[in-house]
Amino acid sequence: MERALQLAAHGLWSTMPNPRVGCVIVRDGAVVGEGWHERAGEPHAEVHALRAAGDRVRGATVYVTLEPCSHVGRTPPCANALVEAGVGRVVVAMQDPNPLVAGRGLERLRAAGIRVESGLCEQEAREMNPGFISRMLRQRPWLRSKVAMSMDGRTALANGTSQWITGPEARADAHAWRARSCALLTGAGTVLADDPSLTVRHVNSPRQPVRLVLDPRLEVPPSSRIFSGEAKTMLLTTEMVAAKGAAPFRDAGVEVVAFPGDEAGHVELGSMLEWMGTQGWNEVMVEAGSRLNGALLQGGWLDEWLFYLAPTLLGDGGAGVARIMPLTCMSQRFDLSIRTVTPVGRDWCFRALPFHEK
Repeated sequence: MERALQLAAHGLWSTMPNPRVGCVIVRDGAVVGEGWHERAGEPHAEVHALRAAGDRVRGATVYVTLEPCSHVGRTPPCANALVEAGVGRVVVAMQDPNPLVAGRGLERLRAAGIRVESGLCEQEAREMNPGFISRMLRQRPWLRSKVAMSMDGRTALANGTSQWITGPEARADAHAWRARSCALLTGAGTVLADDPSLTVRHVNSPRQPVRLVLDPRLEVPPSSRIFSGEAKTMLLTTEMVAAKGAAPFRDAGVEVVAFPGDEAGHVELGSMLEWMGTQGWNEVMVEAGSRLNGALLQGGWLDEWLFYLAPTLLGDGGAGVARIMPLTCMSQRFDLSIRTVTPVGRDWCFRALPFHEK
């Protein structure tokens, strides 16, 4: 199963909106076939592994990181393919959260007399597909915020300068996280301050994520770099503002998506995230300033943080990570659970999730 998880990781940047899945077929103690899902619309991991195994598959044990599908989508059901191949045993890491499957694939295998086991390396399998699981169970993507910061918690100087706090190795690592994302979300303030292109550049990627600019007041000019290049860009704003001022962006070829606004004129973030789920986006990476990070944090929408910590000090007056309402007691703080700490060049990457008491 560990080998199957390694194979699944080959699809980190290419399978969306499908999950990343790996499969290994073993007979008489030897691997006879393996495969992984490469991209949507193409054969699933089980089919690749079955083809590699050929006639050696009969009576073999199949290790697969996600329950074989039981429905007809762009490809035929993998559960049926395993039954027809005559495998003797199937071990899955986790049940498919997709309501179209959700145990039906395992039932199909058991009904055919195949021994089925589930739960081996389940946590590792879940971490392979947090966005797919989130979209199936919560109808919204997994939202991950990336922040580059100094040792004293500053993300920019007082004058707004933020390039570059971290070194080239950290920036390349962040681009690898960009590459696995379906979309990249930033705010108007970041575009106005940095004029970023927000594309994957420091790693070889088969695709560019969709770029999303959250701009409730339409402050960003259509000539911004983020609206140029091959990567698709969408402008997100409120319905009221879009009705009055979206024409220049649409004339420039920018797709404008309007959402309900709250009393302060901000986009309703819940509606925005639900819409992202309807787009088939599994993981969305936030690369924004303290205002948007603060709104997402206070709303409880952020699922994960990537803190790139540079061994430097920027001093008082610089921007912080998240602009939130002043806290009046320690019980109001936002606690995090550090999952991994990784050296990246001279910098460090802290991967953290919201902390929840068990």
